[in-house]
Amino acid sequence: MVVNSAAWEEDYARRGILWGGGTHYLPELSRGSRVLELGCGNGKTLSAMIHRGWDITAIDFSFKAVTLSRKAYQDASTCEVIVADARKSPVKNNAFDAVFAIHVIGHMYESDRRTIAEEVKKTLRTGGILFFSDFSTEDFRYGKGYQTEAATFRRGTGIITHYFSRDDVIDLFSNLNPVSIRIHQWPMRVLGKNLVRSEIKGVFVK
Repeated sequence: MVVNSAAWEEDYARRGILWGGGTHYLPELSRGSRVLELGCGNGKTLSAMIHRGWDITAIDFSFKAVTLSRKAYQDASTCEVIVADARKSPVKNNAFDAVFAIHVIGHMYESDRRTIAEEVKKTLRTGGILFFSDFSTEDFRYGKGYQTEAATFRRGTGIITHYFSRDDVIDLFSNLNPVSIRIHQWPMRVLGKNLVRSEIKGVFVK
């Protein structure tokens, strides 16, 4: 199965900025750290990163997303945003101190998730850190839509979402050393109902 990249282009074209609000958390990394963000989207996380003094490369396979992200950093000299696919990373091996994969790998099918996990290992230097975040099986949207694979669902837009368990994350990044894996949850009220968003966050070291 192939990820429907056209669905993302259409969604950005129709709705513009898809992801609002602030970034929940960014780790402490030394100034000048070489950082790679996978699936930068409309620049929500990138806009927080650029104030940290990091040397940032951000990629997304959506042309419209990259256009929006470039507005987030504007003339920042230590940031480059390019159209590229995380499954075929154009960056050099062993080049980055940190890789951020925030709500991107979960929009891939299993074979592609595993391909990205291998790409992450290649791009990290020895001792480099992966910061991963995606929705967990405890999220209120788990089970909504048409099931395409185990714990993976496609909704009306054509975009798929995989919901991770702790074991899923450990297995996916078995090529790296786990530092921490935790669940982060927050309440939402939708159409008069109290609901819970739930994401799983993992930190791994090469």
